[in-house]
Amino acid sequence: MTQINTLEKKPESLYNPMEGTIIETRQMTATEKWFKIELPGKKDLGHNPGQFVEVSFLGLGEAPISISSSPTQKGYFELCVRNAGKITSKMHTLKVGDKLGIRGPFGHGFPVDELKGKDLLFVAGGLGIAPLRSFINFVVDKRKDFGKVSLLLGCKEPSQLLYKEEIDRWSALTDLYCRCTVDRTAPEWKGNVGLITELIPGVDLDVKQTYAVVCGPPIMYKFVIIKLIEKKLPEKQILVSLERRMKCGVGKCGHCQIQHLYCCQDGPVFSFHKIKGLEGAI
Repeated sequence: MTQINTLEKKPESLYNPMEGTIIETRQMTATEKWFKIELPGKKDLGHNPGQFVEVSFLGLGEAPISISSSPTQKGYFELCVRNAGKITSKMHTLKVGDKLGIRGPFGHGFPVDELKGKDLLFVAGGLGIAPLRSFINFVVDKRKDFGKVSLLLGCKEPSQLLYKEEIDRWSALTDLYCRCTVDRTAPEWKGNVGLITELIPGVDLDVKQTYAVVCGPPIMYKFVIIKLIEKKLPEKQILVSLERRMKCGVGKCGHCQIQHLYCCQDGPVFSFHKIKGLEGAI
């Protein structure tokens, strides 16, 4: 996997936050809120799918948030934020016109150039759809650059499903396979009920051609990887996005360290074969 040194790529945004302005927002679920953010002069963030930014408020602190929009979208970027702490709860109070600090982008995202021409299987659980959405929409916008594309999406219950309208749009595309499931059903839900791992056996994979892209809650990774290996997918072709206790974004604080690796600098995207056997990784 090609690695990019973030310290060399964007030195001007490593330590000094840029001012971001909220230009649109929407409450997606009881705990998740969506933000469209503009930088001064409508400057592009310059991110790759799978990277993240540090969001900050003066006197309060900062937190890492995955970028959920494709770099093919220009003049703004998007975040999907779960209300889970002091920074994210502050974000949930923001409205159009409010300001916030932005550092980044940070980390190594998905190796999009290396994956051109390959078949892709996206597996997203819960909030894991947010960072994968950046890559999914990148692929949709550059559809001719990639092979067969399959999306497997899941969450605990229908009320927690993110990007419902977008999932409907993906499902309507004739050159993309999309299946969605929930662990627990509800009267309004007409789709599949069951764990996301139950969808994997039904996907037809060319194991020499396919790369799996996985993101979701920690408990999901182990069982998704087992199912992918049962389908004979090579470990080096399983890409996982890990965001384990990231804090500073520049490899200084050590919060996200997994033995000799730092999620914020060496990841958050890793090939499974690189982290297999590392205690605390999966």
